[in-house]
Amino acid sequence: MKNQNKNDNAANRKSYVGKVFNLGEKQEKEFILNSLKPEWAKLHREGYIHIHDLDAYGLTYNCLTFDILNAFPYKNFEGLSSEEKIVGTFDFIKELLAKIGNEQSGGMSFANFDKDFAVIFTKLGINYKDFESLFRASTRSLILWCNNMHTRMGQTSYYVTFNIGLGTDDFARFLSFTLLDCFYNSGDLVYKPNIVFKVHKGINRFKGDPNFDLLNKALLTTAKKMIPTYLLCDCEADRNCEPEKLSIMGCRTRVVDDLFGVQGAVGRSNIDNISVNLPRLALEVDAENSNASVSGKIEELKKKWIHIASLTKDILLDRFEKTCESDINLFPTNKEYKLWCEDINKVGLREAFKHGTLSIGFIGLTETIEIITGHKYWQDDDSYKIALEFVKFMRCYVNSLRDEYKLNFSLLATSGELISGRFVEIDKQIFNNPLLNKDYYTNSFHVDVDSKLPAYKKLQFEGPFHLFTNGGCISYVELTEAPFGNAEGLDELVETAVEAGVHYLGFNFPKDICNECGASGTFDSCPVCGSKNITRIRRVSGYLEIQDFFTKGKMHESKNRKAN
Repeated sequence: MKNQNKNDNAANRKSYVGKVFNLGEKQEKEFILNSLKPEWAKLHREGYIHIHDLDAYGLTYNCLTFDILNAFPYKNFEGLSSEEKIVGTFDFIKELLAKIGNEQSGGMSFANFDKDFAVIFTKLGINYKDFESLFRASTRSLILWCNNMHTRMGQTSYYVTFNIGLGTDDFARFLSFTLLDCFYNSGDLVYKPNIVFKVHKGINRFKGDPNFDLLNKALLTTAKKMIPTYLLCDCEADRNCEPEKLSIMGCRTRVVDDLFGVQGAVGRSNIDNISVNLPRLALEVDAENSNASVSGKIEELKKKWIHIASLTKDILLDRFEKTCESDINLFPTNKEYKLWCEDINKVGLREAFKHGTLSIGFIGLTETIEIITGHKYWQDDDSYKIALEFVKFMRCYVNSLRDEYKLNFSLLATSGELISGRFVEIDKQIFNNPLLNKDYYTNSFHVDVDSKLPAYKKLQFEGPFHLFTNGGCISYVELTEAPFGNAEGLDELVETAVEAGVHYLGFNFPKDICNECGASGTFDSCPVCGSKNITRIRRVSGYLEIQDFFTKGKMHESKNRKAN
């Protein structure tokens, strides 16, 4: 099947409403670019940067972890039967996701789905032991809703993340197990929502921990479905934050430190993010300083990056100010349910949004270092030191912005779903470098997808970068095939990742499903019926999607991936 996706997002599907939205979106993006300072718009148009969710500029924020314990409308459930309360609560979750999905531009997250809803159901007077089958049916319905609904903007599925794993009481454990088991048994074409299992010593990390059995259940589910992914609470970057306050939003967003005293992600958001095209800067440095030493080129690269990052900072500040000045009535669900750490009805948008992050992202570190040094950073010790030092340099600058402007600036290791191809297409018109022939740039700081490095080695190379990319990051291991039943092998890689400093971990493997007979595995034609009518599910950035709908750059990357 040919690539059907003509949009910028693999989660999009065709519809009348979606087509009309896309036409309006393109005009809105052009209008916004024309309204910006010419030098800012030029940076975006020429591919030095990418202003993400441009159509939302000055209107709304990016993603949010709900303060669901504060938000839940208990009064709406008064006088209802236990069955009605259970079904109604799951209906409320769907309603909340649908409404918020159209009030913001990015992902939605529950930081502790198991613990928090155990509290909510207990307050509603529900004993799960009396209604296990109803809980299971309702959970299955929620999973299918997240997977199948493409009603956001008439075409897009909702970016939903359920973080679980820390609840140790019977009710919370039941909710975790039910979510995992229903997802495990939901069918090969069900690949959403994103489920993140929080790994933490004393809770679930080791044998003897009360939830070690749930970790094993999660790993077995991953071995079949590539989900859950894993938030490693004991890694160097996260060990000083209470695990309950950690949360993954969207495909990788991380919100932890706050200048205004609210630690962790609950009730907080990423406001906006802009990504810098690192290979473009390296290509310019190499062309302008062909006879310079490596150290000389690195210094020039830093100068160029500071110049671009300074302008990027100005755009982020402009967008933040305009978002804070937005019409509060554009956020009716936020107003009704008080999902933020501060009530926007009482304090206004600015006082709530100041708790969010402003992220400067980057893509293509491995290409950048190869252009400058002539070596892939993961194949050369000196190049690796240069790569790590450069990311640390970027983080130091971002920290200085935080201190100067008293806002939560962060450094984001960008996933690059659209820009992995967009940047290359622009750069190929200017430069003739063999690195451009593969037609994509590598995500963030990742080693090349065709490195064939052993899994443990890949994690050891990438782990140290997680400490500096406080706006969000992920590392994943590419496997040859689904490791059915091999929880122990995945657990060993989880431990390797924790020790390497990895904050967020995923496991990838090719998953092909025959649309004629339903057989699954890894194949070009079905080994059961011979059909070539195949659906291929792959991880596009930090979430799973059908490969036929990948953007052009991600399609090239996916086909070039080799197992670790």
